[in-house]
Amino acid sequence: MGLSRKAWNNVVIFSMLLMIFFLNGVHHKLAPESQVSGPKALLPAQSFVLTLAFPGYKIERIGTSWRIDGPWQAKPEKMQSLVNLWLSLQLEVVDIRLSADKAITVARFWLAGQELPLSYQLYLDNEQYYLFDKQQHLWLSVPMELVPQLFLPLEIGKSENTGFAN
Repeated sequence: MGLSRKAWNNVVIFSMLLMIFFLNGVHHKLAPESQVSGPKALLPAQSFVLTLAFPGYKIERIGTSWRIDGPWQAKPEKMQSLVNLWLSLQLEVVDIRLSADKAITVARFWLAGQELPLSYQLYLDNEQYYLFDKQQHLWLSVPMELVPQLFLPLEIGKSENTGFAN
């Protein structure tokens, strides 16, 4: 059974495609993606925050200054330091799963160059706070003393009822 030149070209093309698909999948088997561990930055390096929003509060960049929409009133310097804290924060990745009903509140960041906001939900379990990074599906441990600073407008350390609704 002899194949024509055109038929052999098709055989070669399909065999190359099969080999590409096979080799593309093999590297995942040979070197599986390692579990993320250690400290992780919350926001991508060199992020330019346009808006930080908590339930009932919205901190927006207006030129080089900041404006807040909500009952919490603060000077632009205090709002900038809050955003800087989030930008510089690195937290430990932990292996935990909590149900959505344990969520206390959420922080959302709109960054320059990104269409959708980054969302971080705050959870409390056994007197330990956790942040859930919804984009990367990672759980991060938050030191108890850091939570009131991160969620300053909400006064988390004083009252756990923030009216969070997802």
